[in-house]
Formats: sequence, C-alpha cells, structure tokens
Amino acid sequence: MGAEAEVKQQVREFYDSVGWKQVGEGLYQNARYEDLRPVSREYIHRCHLRVGRHLPEHGTRLLDAGSGPIQYPEYLAYSRGFGCRVCLDISHLALIEARRRIGGHGRFVVGDIVALPFRAGTFDGVVSLHTVHHLPEGEQPAAIRELRRVLSAGGRGVVVHSWGEASALVRWLRLPISAAFLAMRAFRRLRVGGQGPAASETDPAGTPTGTYTRPANYARLRAALAEVPDLEVRVWRTVSTSFLRAFIHRRLAGAFWLRLLYALEEAFPHVLGRVGQYAMILFTGPGLILAGEERST
Repeated sequence: MGAEAEVKQQVREFYDSVGWKQVGEGLYQNARYEDLRPVSREYIHRCHLRVGRHLPEHGTRLLDAGSGPIQYPEYLAYSRGFGCRVCLDISHLALIEARRRIGGHGRFVVGDIVALPFRAGTFDGVVSLHTVHHLPEGEQPAAIRELRRVLSAGGRGVVVHSWGEASALVRWLRLPISAAFLAMRAFRRLRVGGQGPAASETDPAGTPTGTYTRPANYARLRAALAEVPDLEVRVWRTVSTSFLRAFIHRRLAGAFWLRLLYALEEAFPHVLGRVGQYAMILFTGPGLILAGEERST
C-alpha cells in the first residue's frame, strides 16, 4: 500500500471506529475537537452559517463531499433549497448516520474526494467541510479541481479548510495558548489543595491527537490552483478550538470578545482568511464566472 493510500485508510479507520460513534443524542466523538461551551455557541453558529451565503439558494443537487454524519444542525440548511443532497464519504458509518438525519432527501455514496464518481457538471452546489486538509498535501489541489469539475456552469462551491500549523496566527498564538493552559492547570491545583486534575478535553494534554492532517499553506495552494481564475479565499473562522478554550470564558466577557472578532472577520474576510486558522475556498463551475457574487443573509 502506498503512503497516500495508507493515510486514507487511517482516516477511514478512525472515523469508522471512533470519530462518528455517538457519545450522546446527536453528539459524536469527533465533537471533542470543537468548542461546544455556551460562551462560544453564538460565534460557532454564525461561522457555520457563513457557508450558506456562498452556495446557490436553490438547485437540483447539492454535493456534500466528506459529509460525515451532517453533525451540526446548521449543516442541514445548506441543502434546504435543493432537490436532493448527495453525501459522499470514505466512512460507511458516517453515511449510515447521515441517512438517519436526512432520509429520503439524501443519496449516499462511499467514495474518494480526489476521484469523484460523477460526471462533469452534475451539481448546482458543492460543499466540503473540514475534509480536504485530511488528504496528503499533494492531493489537496486535485480534490478542489475535482469538486469544481462536477459543478454545473455557474454553480458554486465552498471548501472549509484548515491551514493548521501553516497559519501565521496559529504560529503566533502557540506560546500564549500553552501559557494560558499552564496557568489554568496551576489555578485548578490551588483550588483542589495541590492535587493535579485529570486531563480533560479542555486541556491539550488530554485531547486526543485525532486523524492525520497535513494542510497546505495559502501560498502553495494558490500557486497549485493558479489555473482556477475565480478562486477566492475568505475567512470561515479565525481562531482554533484551543484558542477558544484558553482565552474565551464567560467570566471574562468571552461572548463580547467573540462578537468583536466576528465583526472583524466580516470587515476583513480576505486578510483573515489567509492568516487565520480556517478559510473558505470559494469557486464557481468552469462554464461561467460570477465575479464577486454572494447571496445576502
């Protein structure tokens, strides 16, 4: 088995055995990698809704590439105006869970995002959330080309992508985040009389490493996709889950600071899309370029 095939096998095995196992009603093990605290809820919700602005309002078919189980309620809205949602994933378990969520509105396909089993121009909209960065870096531009290939003329696609350690902001914040978690551990020890707490999901030392990721950086990805004239990169979410857990707390006016951050993202979407943690990579079908078009919310 080649290195790239081995990576995909690791990802498939993780999601079939761990990632898409439910740990509560509608809550999956993979949610441990997200910040679901009430203080962050509004910000996370508004980031999820950003995707819908860049998809067609209506259409015949929407492709959800790397759909997982369609785990958040906001994800359901993306296909509300479409005749059907085609969910493609390498995990059979993910598709079973997705079928439970959308039933007859969906079609479910086990497949590889780098070699989509669909004819060109099949879909009016394409969405791929947190999937491309799980591919080997050399395959990431190929996956985006495939997603664009299956779009109809004028159809629109959105890829939510993590720059990971290639993000300038992630690198700048690494030490402050580590220092914040050290301070929180020390504070907890003082509160419990010097006994260190067990590692938890809010502590990087207790957070599982998860699946393979090797995100391309912004410059390399843009260069690799230079032939795509209408490619646009905008912010999806500037900060990581670790940042949220380290610095955003109810008693420190966390909800206010996240509203301010969201306003900055809306004001400077392209800059923060390049330097922040998560970006939306936007493109249209190869038959027609719709420069600057975005559905208002």
